[in-house]
Amino acid sequence: MTARPHSELASVFAALSDETRWEILTELGRADLSASSLATRLPVSRQAIAKHLNALQACGLVESVKAGREIRYRALGAELDKTARTLEQIGAEWDRRLVAIREIAESADE
Repeated sequence: MTARPHSELASVFAALSDETRWEILTELGRADLSASSLATRLPVSRQAIAKHLNALQACGLVESVKAGREIRYRALGAELDKTARTLEQIGAEWDRRLVAIREIAESADE
């Protein structure tokens, strides 16, 4: 699997910056749920849940699945993994830069 393109990170982080969206994602990690089911588990109205689900779906973190007459939502773990891999790559690049800076500083001291 590939990392998430850096251009997509801002929308993912914007979506994840909301505590309610984190709670929704946590609940969807346990089971596929409808907006109504989520509203019974969280202290948020069904309408607010629907808006949060739209934000999570827009950045690819959840998908809707038709189950009979109900629409349920599912967290997309692979998309979260892509985001985590991208952050790991960014962290590794910073580590490499810091090592290079340290080596330059140490050679200047000699």
